[in-house]
Amino acid sequence: MRCRQWKAHSMRNTFIQELVSLAERHDHIALIVGDLGYSVVEPFADRFPERFINAGVAEQNMTGLAAGMASEGYHVFTYSIANFPTFRCAEQIRNDIDYHGLPVTVVSIGGGLAYGALGYSHHAVQDYALMRSFPNMLIAAPGDPMEVRACMRYLVTNPQPSYLRLGKTGEPTFHKDMINPTPGVWQCVVAPEVGSDSVYLCTGATMEYSMEQRVKQSEPRPGVYSLPLWGMQSKQSQRVQLGRFSKVTTLEDHLHDGGFGSWLLESAVGDGELVTRISMRALASVVCGMVGSQKELNLRGGLT
Repeated sequence: MRCRQWKAHSMRNTFIQELVSLAERHDHIALIVGDLGYSVVEPFADRFPERFINAGVAEQNMTGLAAGMASEGYHVFTYSIANFPTFRCAEQIRNDIDYHGLPVTVVSIGGGLAYGALGYSHHAVQDYALMRSFPNMLIAAPGDPMEVRACMRYLVTNPQPSYLRLGKTGEPTFHKDMINPTPGVWQCVVAPEVGSDSVYLCTGATMEYSMEQRVKQSEPRPGVYSLPLWGMQSKQSQRVQLGRFSKVTTLEDHLHDGGFGSWLLESAVGDGELVTRISMRALASVVCGMVGSQKELNLRGGLT
């Protein structure tokens, strides 16, 4: 399957386009930014100035404000780079948003090593481990711009504490048609070729890497599946899906520990046969001390 490079529809641009579209139909949608995102967020800020707030470089306050607005009926999207809306305000997410089950979507731009040139402070390689530890938190990690739209529509239709993890720019589109995602349900990007019952299972921007790995394999090639919606509440549905394939290789731009592959392995605990079907491809902790491009750090970390 060939990918279509829609540069104008990268993940973060698609996010803001979809947010504007949804806000036109839902007057309870609001956006709060941590004094960044300019050149991206203007379409929302210009169209809905009364529902747009710049909280300044104060992510803890941004999150507390979002929780307060959500308790009064808003669905609030907080927006910042990678670690800033997550680790910097983990206590507010835990106590104010997740504990109370409030409809706040924490939007993280530049997941993984997208901001690798800025060093460890901007490496979002432990965020899955943090966010999936909150019992009410739904992780939305779309793999291409089409999945961004689908995840946004799901989150607005099903308001809850959620974490939307996006790439930085230039992500290719692989899905031909709009999907209808359900938490914990794998989405087929390309089916295994006849004679193969192996798949790559990706979440987030590693869809592109999964497709690249697939074409390098000898025939019959494995399939590629995506899991854009997952979390603590959707583990129970994984065993049936794991049972469909002889080998499932997870790919994630996150450290091995505590990430997506670990989550899948946890879902199979107690069934030794299923556990042996899972292999993980993630980042080695050596990247934590490195500065470089996303491509170079993914290579050095063992993902690509």
